[in-house]
Amino acid sequence: MRTPALLIVDMFSCFDFPDGERLAHCAVEAAHAIHPIREAFDDSDWPVIYANDNFGNWKCGFRELADECLRTPGAPQQIARTLFPKADHYSVLKPKHSAFLSTPLQILLQQLEAGPLVLTGMALDSCVLATAIDANSREYQCLVVEQAVACLPERRSPSLDVLSQSGAARVVSTSALLPSLEFT
Repeated sequence: MRTPALLIVDMFSCFDFPDGERLAHCAVEAAHAIHPIREAFDDSDWPVIYANDNFGNWKCGFRELADECLRTPGAPQQIARTLFPKADHYSVLKPKHSAFLSTPLQILLQQLEAGPLVLTGMALDSCVLATAIDANSREYQCLVVEQAVACLPERRSPSLDVLSQSGAARVVSTSALLPSLEFT
């Protein structure tokens, strides 16, 4: 039997990119929605995997990036305090949008005998969407938790529609997530 895995995409950021300030508030809200999901995965001994952009810094690891966010006031620090990784969590650094592109994620998922994948993080219309499409092409069932993904408001509905209508992922609410995993 396969084990569900929680994938937290790009939640550690300094928001120093175009529209970063606008997205920061949405990301803080998503972090608060991700936290209880992560706790439920921890309680069930299911894998939690962080897939994060490397900020273009090829000389440090994920925990160093998380530490940097913890020291950066505002949204980076709020998110880091809410979602700071625990010792038994996994992480992969990604150079581009999809958590699968040029990362060891697929090998990690195979070693963990993981699936379905629960996708959370930011940005829904970019990295989460690309990851869901790549996961679907690798025949993973994906669930995107609507409240646990950050996106600019004008891009939210179109992105959720693409996921749902393409069949790349099933969009679920936080309250429906855990009962749906009990039957997979």
